[in-house]
Amino acid sequence: MTLVLFWIASIAALASAVLCITRRSPVSSALWLVSVLFHLSVLYVMLDAQFIAAVQVLVYAGAIMVLFLFVIMLLNIGRPGPPDMRGARGKLIAVAAAGILIGELIALRNVTLTGAITLEEGTVARLAEEQGVVQVIARPLFQQYLIPFEIASVMLLAAVVGAVVLAKRKL
Repeated sequence: MTLVLFWIASIAALASAVLCITRRSPVSSALWLVSVLFHLSVLYVMLDAQFIAAVQVLVYAGAIMVLFLFVIMLLNIGRPGPPDMRGARGKLIAVAAAGILIGELIALRNVTLTGAITLEEGTVARLAEEQGVVQVIARPLFQQYLIPFEIASVMLLAAVVGAVVLAKRKL
């Protein structure tokens, strides 16, 4: 039964992800992304990670998706905007942005690998029983992975501020 539920949730998550990236409407793409996040939370429950599944639904499917929909509605995607940046200038900017993002990912990977803890098999379960699941998850997040966590929060803040500035051209 567990294997059948795994395959159903996995196929539904993949199908929702494909629908998320192929829809022309940003609102329907965001709603398909909510479906992906819900199916991933089912997979977390099957992995006996109920806390992460609950956080997945509350934080990502709830708060972050409301934020995405707010930004989409604020931008009013349906109205015609300035022309796309095409040609040599647009390609140069795209290559530069891609290079910066790849550099950041490599730097974050090195930070993550050097700060990783090697745990013996069963240690996580023992720590969860002694300290509680939340502390076992929160301690590495706010110690070893604090910088990537803060970078992600600053990037989300910058995206929201950028969307507001784009939406409200006259400030």
